[in-house]
Amino acid sequence: MNKNELIAAMSEKSGFTKKDAEKFLKTFEDVIVDELVKGDKVQLVGFGTFDVAERSAREGRNPQTGDPMPIPASKAPRFKVGKAFKDAVNGK
Repeated sequence: MNKNELIAAMSEKSGFTKKDAEKFLKTFEDVIVDELVKGDKVQLVGFGTFDVAERSAREGRNPQTGDPMPIPASKAPRFKVGKAFKDAVNGK
């Protein structure tokens, strides 16, 4: 399912127009990103938690030459699935 298909499914299931469903999805995405940028996490009980994982600096290897190279520290967004979501996918 791509974004347009998701918007269409949200519209059909909620009864809202596709334009309203698209606004909702865009707003949802924006709020999640804004909170993660601030360093906060977003927890949706039963669905999951969006947060940021800190990756420390380390030394890696260039796969072509085998030479060591530094890999800088970084932050990565992460999603942890909630129990109700996992159970639904597993048919429980």
